[in-house]
This record gives sequence, structure tokens and C-alpha cells, in this order.
Amino acid sequence: MEKISMTALVREQLESAARTASSGRSARTVYGGHEHVLRQTLIALTAGHGLDEHDSPGEATVHVLHGRVRLVAGDVEWEGSAGDLLVVPCQRHALNAIEDSAVLLTVGAHRPGTA
Repeated sequence: MEKISMTALVREQLESAARTASSGRSARTVYGGHEHVLRQTLIALTAGHGLDEHDSPGEATVHVLHGRVRLVAGDVEWEGSAGDLLVVPCQRHALNAIEDSAVLLTVGAHRPGTA
């Protein structure tokens, strides 16, 4: 079993990585990867930065750990703050930080050869 302090990881990614990156963001895989069905990634975004419109590789949720974000899909927008869980729609979407934020992106991708 492994235990990870999300509070410490959020602080590290926001203060040490995202705020010093020209993109205003950083990401770190917390669990999983290409060899797993489940992948969890901590994404830190400074205010005004985000992830441009993109497709999702599978079912996904965004758990807001710190700050406030806006998830945009077409003409629909959802705003989330710390403690909120946003279900990512199965269409092109973008994520923007309203203020310095950290989210836990969970993606359940299909394994090759499975339904």
C-alpha cells in the first residue's frame, strides 16, 4: 500500500512548479499510467492559465483540490471550487484556472483489446 499527501503535493506543484513555469501549469502522475486502466494526475494551474481544448481518452473526472476552475465544453461551462467533483463530458473540452488551482484528474481508459 502507498500513501500520498495530496496537501503536500498540491503545495509543491503550485509553489515550485506551476508558478515558475512559463505555461503557468505543472502535472504529476499520482497513480497509474499507460499500463493501467486508471490514471490519476495532479494538475496545478496558476490563475489565468489552463489546458486548451482537447479530447478525453476515456471517462474522466476532475476533483478540485484547491482554488477555482472552469470546465468548458462547447457552449456549456461548469465552475468548480475546492471539494467539487466535475464529470468531464465526452466531447472536446478545456479547463481554465480562475485563481491558482490544483485538480486531480482521474481517467479510466480502455485497455487495447477490451470493450
